[in-house]
Amino acid sequence: MSSPTVKAPLLHVNNDARTNQPSRVAARLKTAILSLVEPNTIICGDCGIPIDESNDSTRSESLFSTSLQVCIAFTLAGFGNVGAGLILDIVQHWPVFKVISELFILVPSLLGLKGNLEMTMAARLSTQANLGNMKDLKSTLSLAKGNMALIQCQATVVAFLASIFAISTNAITKGSFNMQNNLILLASSLLTANVACFLLGACMVGVIVLSHRFEIDPDNVATPLAASVGDVVTLSLLASFAQLIQNHAPPGTISIPSCIIIAILFALLPFWIYTAWKNEHTFDVVTCGWLPIILAMLISSLGGYILDVATNRFERLAMFQPVINGVGGNLVAVQASRISTYLHRQGQPGRLPISIEYLLIPYRVFIGSNINISTARMLLTISLPAHILYLIVFRLIKGATGFEITILFFSIYLVFAIFQVALLLYFAHNLVTLLWRNGTDPDNFSIPILTALGDFLGTAFLLIVFILLSMAGDINAI
Repeated sequence: MSSPTVKAPLLHVNNDARTNQPSRVAARLKTAILSLVEPNTIICGDCGIPIDESNDSTRSESLFSTSLQVCIAFTLAGFGNVGAGLILDIVQHWPVFKVISELFILVPSLLGLKGNLEMTMAARLSTQANLGNMKDLKSTLSLAKGNMALIQCQATVVAFLASIFAISTNAITKGSFNMQNNLILLASSLLTANVACFLLGACMVGVIVLSHRFEIDPDNVATPLAASVGDVVTLSLLASFAQLIQNHAPPGTISIPSCIIIAILFALLPFWIYTAWKNEHTFDVVTCGWLPIILAMLISSLGGYILDVATNRFERLAMFQPVINGVGGNLVAVQASRISTYLHRQGQPGRLPISIEYLLIPYRVFIGSNINISTARMLLTISLPAHILYLIVFRLIKGATGFEITILFFSIYLVFAIFQVALLLYFAHNLVTLLWRNGTDPDNFSIPILTALGDFLGTAFLLIVFILLSMAGDINAI
């Protein structure tokens, strides 16, 4: 791959005098002159070195490499979403889901942990790998240790809050409060979150280390692969743990296994907090990074409430929920991670490079020559054949009696699915650049909110699709 063309600065600025007003004026003047003379030239960070992005061969090769890496990882992730959809279609008929319907509210929140935690960790580690901070074993182990402790801590808190939201929603809407069911719900949620996050977190560390070693950009593969097994593992664990705990809880009594599980996992929480707090790589996140994951949990839980209501009316809807949410979440996570890495390479949070704009109107996110805009177009394009492929896989597995691809379903589903991806990519560009401009590291804030928004939009759009199909008398909505 050819390297970008580097040009000598037109004006020399004395780095030792940057604190003085004249040097700041000179730096701004240099930037203004370069932007007028060379529109495709960007200033690299604070070093004052302009880099030409107009090299067509470099851009084409970079975009082709990105497309190839994303397509492979994204396809694998999509089959994981299909697997999760098939599992949800089966477990929704299990006794525990019939008795404790609030488990449906937990599904988007716990599946969203891959966006709240694993994908965010993958984005942080990918950025560190691309910046050359994971070249030796000591630094890699330090990063892995801090991030693993951090996600265990976050998983416990998020799972607890998601359970409280589900219990409260059920109490308000249905006017019922069953202590045994609530304990089973809380225990299965905490156990699922902790086990799934540990397994997937360890997997992510390995993927990023191997990607960096084989010169594959971790930004393109880590976040989709986090989702490829994340949904299947999390949903399988939730259903299995909930059913197992319920089987060992006699009706009319307090569930002793639930109490033991809850006590053990909360006892481990101070250890995870202390380990993450003592690590230099995660200190800031464990002290100040709670807002995005709590906000994401609330957004995902709203999607869970929609799912709980929708599955009571449309039985086949549950099968598509992990797919439409997963495709949108995977693609927006890739884009957010890439934009964040791009900004990290240009400088420090608080200062946007002149090559990227913020608060764009919708069509500007997909029209332009910037590499991030080209990537957004590519991601939006591959979402269409991906959704078509997954619908065909569903049809082959379920058969004509389980799912029929009618023209009406095919058309309406694809329109809303592509619209969801377009909205998420638009939000990704503006959210990441806005966070960066305000001095906040988007690796810690953007992906949880974006993937949770994908869960909410995906579930809401899916319900709209089935309502429209029901009004038209389509066989899939009967």
